[in-house]
Amino acid sequence: MTVSRAYLDHNATSPVRPEVADAVARALGLSGNPSSVHAEGRAARAALEAARAAVGALVGVGAGRVVFTSGGTEAANAVLSGALRRAGEAAPTRLVIGATEHSCVAAGHRFPAERVDVLPVDARGVVDLAALAGILDRHRGEGVLVSVHAANNETGVIQPLAGIVALARGHGRALVHSDAVQAVGKIPLDFAGLGLDALTLSGHKFAAPKGVGALVLAEGITLEAAHLRGGGQEGRLRGGTENVPGLVGMGVAAGIAAAGLGDTPAALRDAIAAGLRRLAPDLVVFGEGAPRLPNTLSFSIPGLDAPTAVMHLDLAGVAVSSGSACASGKVARSPVLAAMGVSPALAAGALRVSLGWNTTESDGTRCLAACERLVETLYRRRGQAA
Repeated sequence: MTVSRAYLDHNATSPVRPEVADAVARALGLSGNPSSVHAEGRAARAALEAARAAVGALVGVGAGRVVFTSGGTEAANAVLSGALRRAGEAAPTRLVIGATEHSCVAAGHRFPAERVDVLPVDARGVVDLAALAGILDRHRGEGVLVSVHAANNETGVIQPLAGIVALARGHGRALVHSDAVQAVGKIPLDFAGLGLDALTLSGHKFAAPKGVGALVLAEGITLEAAHLRGGGQEGRLRGGTENVPGLVGMGVAAGIAAAGLGDTPAALRDAIAAGLRRLAPDLVVFGEGAPRLPNTLSFSIPGLDAPTAVMHLDLAGVAVSSGSACASGKVARSPVLAAMGVSPALAAGALRVSLGWNTTESDGTRCLAACERLVETLYRRRGQAA
């Protein structure tokens, strides 16, 4: 007998939608290589380009601005390799990144350490625009690449991209990239309207298969050389035969996400937070007071041990995370929470609940019931220690 579970870890990966799985299964029957000119190749190419158009529409660009990749990490690495440039200009030689960036940015770039500036965040996790203005002023005359994510994967905090772009334009020679992996499909993102130069995304965060993603480039922005050298696919910017079934699935998922943007209210997230606060009045919600993704709740209770709590909830049929799935198995303090000034003791108990397309109110109820037992145990131990 299958036991029902509450899956509340959509920021790690969102389960593939049934419609997407069906599309992938059908696309597996496309026998041609999309670079071939015969009928089978043209059919594969048509499916690929339909997916490209759907992904572009999700972020407000035409299909011609979308370069398919194996995921967000590859896409970000391509941007941060030092090859991104504006046509007719040299590539930036200095990098500015937010202090709470995902490791694909923080550790995935190819700029020398002495040419990297880290942009601080406030206690809510929002980047300091005044600090960015100062950094850009100090490096006026140099080519600068600014990379700040659209929303944080651990806390859900949304960054002020419009303000970042405005400061970069005032500098004159600064380009702006945003790792939008956690934001795409959850909140509206208008790439052209924001004025970004590059954006990266990953399909499995919005219910597409794992292993597919995209790099979006503004008009007049390109890479000096192909990130992966090969047969010249993806406008000669990323060699290698495309994963047609996976990308078809991402196109279908993008279309569904675009149609439902704004349909994921923060009400359930806030109800879970309110329920947790009734159980534990000393609960701390990270990023509270800042704009956040409507699906993300990151919290801690003094004295809580995150690995133990995750296992307790898992045994109770509730799947949550202690932070970034990419850092699973590591016991080091979260660099995101450290940058926000969270104490090591409080950060040690950080849990993340992230909701998605198949989350129900009963999942939230089940989570709170499991957390009630967890909190009772924690408070009982506190009383015994006292």
